Amino acid sequence: TNVSDGFKFVLENYFYELNIFNLTNLQFTEEKLGQAEKTELDAHLENLLSKAECTKLWTEKIMKQTEVLLQPNPNARIEEFVYEKLDRKAPSRMNNPELLGQYMIDAGNEFGPGTAYGNALIKCGETQKRIGAADRELIQTSAINFLTPLRNFIEGDYKTITKERKLLQNKRLDLDAAKTRLKKAKVAEARAASEQEVRITQSEFDRQAEITRLLLEGISSTHAHHLRCLNDFVEAQMTYYAQCYQYMLDLQKQLGSFPSTFLSNNNQSSTTPVQSVSTPSVLASASASLPSVSISVVTSGLSELKSSSGSRKARVLYDYDAANSSELSLLADEVITVYSIPGMDSDWLMGERGNQKGKVPITYLELLN
Repeated sequence: TNVSDGFKFVLENYFYELNIFNLTNLQFTEEKLGQAEKTELDAHLENLLSKAECTKLWTEKIMKQTEVLLQPNPNARIEEFVYEKLDRKAPSRMNNPELLGQYMIDAGNEFGPGTAYGNALIKCGETQKRIGAADRELIQTSAINFLTPLRNFIEGDYKTITKERKLLQNKRLDLDAAKTRLKKAKVAEARAASEQEVRITQSEFDRQAEITRLLLEGISSTHAHHLRCLNDFVEAQMTYYAQCYQYMLDLQKQLGSFPSTFLSNNNQSSTTPVQSVSTPSVLASASASLPSVSISVVTSGLSELKSSSGSRKARVLYDYDAANSSELSLLADEVITVYSIPGMDSDWLMGERGNQKGKVPITYLELLN
């Protein structure tokens, strides 16, 4: 008897829950068809829900596009995503600037570090590898300080909001279904039971609405946190671009004069002047950071040197690394003695510093009176 009574109780409870489930689904269907009344949420809660959805939508778009910006290769992004889901570290590999830099260094060593072209390739390759390292640092910093907080919101806070919102929807359907049963109740006893059910479902709905409201009001704090993360991302980009600019500026200073490059690579001694490859735009872009050189002053000073066959003092404008043993390395702001040799390339002078002697590019010099 006890077993049968227990089974009967379980069976009755099952059918009661099934009946509630069916009535709730019926309420939802009738609302969609416009055949049943619906308890509306208050305007403040509706605004909070709209703000949360908007935040989620734009956070996802910004996060995905930032990932594309930091890693343009879709295959690499997929691979990183798979390793992240497997909770494993992705294998380390060279990024594009580092790979280009390595190719340049290998080519420069193959052509010969003593040649102008080989030396220039090695210098360019080293700069590209520095840019690659800066790019790697940007990706790492942005992932920690910007992407991770955005992802945590989408996969954490917003999932909690979605869960509580679904519970609120179910509580509302239960409340409206109870109200519908109260309207249809004819017998006094049935009405009393329905009124009690409405009071219970109304209380549960109000409690769930308050929980949902508190979670949604946290969106403002989320915006404030994401603003700080955005500032960190901008600072990381600013550091990256400043580093790249400085690396390229240093490289431009090191490369020196292109005409000597062509002559050295061909191992030819030619008296025919070769036009400079430098363009006005490049010179203009560098003018903000590099000391300006007056072409007329250099030209007139060079003419005086050639005509007098004498020597002059010259101040070095910026550092220069000698490409081979025939050239003289220079340090910015030092003063050296320069003079011209008959038949020498017009872009070069002979320089002396104590017992050291070698060719120096005139674009790195300011002739002194």
